[in-house]
Amino acid sequence: MADLKLPKLPDRTPTKITFSAMPDLFEALNTYADAYEATYGQRESVPDLIPFMLDKFLASDRGFARVRSSRSRRE
Repeated sequence: MADLKLPKLPDRTPTKITFSAMPDLFEALNTYADAYEATYGQRESVPDLIPFMLDKFLASDRGFARVRSSRSRRE
């Protein structure tokens, strides 16, 4: 077997999740979609924006990064 620098790619199959949002959160998400459209000139739906918003939030949470890092070291 070849010794490649690139490791085996992880599973990239999307997983669909559904959640309920309180009215104020739903309104805020729609307002964010409006701001996104005003900024970039392209309308994106709230369901399309949410995964990217969550990814950005998790990437910026230092406490979560420490937990995630310690968990990966144990595996």
